[in-house]
Amino acid sequence: MIRVATVLICTCTLASSVSAMVGGAPPAGKETGGAVVMLTGSRGTFCSGVALARDLVLTAAHCVQPGANYKLVEFDDARQPTLKDLAGIAHHPDFDVNAAVRHRITADIALIKLAAPLQVVPAPLVSAGGPIAAGDRFVVAGYGVAIPGDGKSAGTVRAATLVATGQPGTLQIRLADPVTKGELPGLGACTGDSGGPVYREIGRMPAVIGVVSWSTGAAASEGCGGLTGVTPLARYRAWIIDQAVKMGAALLPSRTPILPPEVRQRGDAR
Repeated sequence: MIRVATVLICTCTLASSVSAMVGGAPPAGKETGGAVVMLTGSRGTFCSGVALARDLVLTAAHCVQPGANYKLVEFDDARQPTLKDLAGIAHHPDFDVNAAVRHRITADIALIKLAAPLQVVPAPLVSAGGPIAAGDRFVVAGYGVAIPGDGKSAGTVRAATLVATGQPGTLQIRLADPVTKGELPGLGACTGDSGGPVYREIGRMPAVIGVVSWSTGAAASEGCGGLTGVTPLARYRAWIIDQAVKMGAALLPSRTPILPPEVRQRGDAR
């Protein structure tokens, strides 16, 4: 059963969620973890996000729903947390919360404008274009739990390299541990990883191609460590850029994939 990847923080009960990066995922390095942030809600929820500018965060729309107050958690070098105020939240107009609850495809992305800039190095977006095929590799990062059901194992940015399965498209991408292929417990997103970035390496540097939306346990069971569901940004990139301008944030230049001829031909055939 697919579950939305929101989680209740620390000692709160986990519900309707997928846990953080499980399966022995190590702490993320600066390249993949430096721009990842944590979001908490007044109803006890917590998610991940990625800074696209020092005052602009991309996350999953289901992580920042109306009716609750949200804060961003920033950690200093000693891992001491500071709560940061939000200045505004913009959900993609095509986001359907009912579809998200039913685990159906929707525009599960939102932008958050911060009241004050973060001390982070923002991450660039992948430019439009570039086909995705089964077996392509991506890095997923988030603050979620490392042990399912153990909220105390959350709070560290972890990263895992996963591969695309099935027939990836522009509406949804499913990722799995390249070793277990989602059939046995392995690496994957879990509680608190919703909204976390999915990176593709462009010229040896990671660029954001999507955000985490949901996960399953092994063999499509309930939980995490099986499949990681991703909302790709290809269809929504123009909205992100336009909305960033409206919110007064300056994005980094996008990174353009340099694809080999056979991959370019495969993309043209589609």
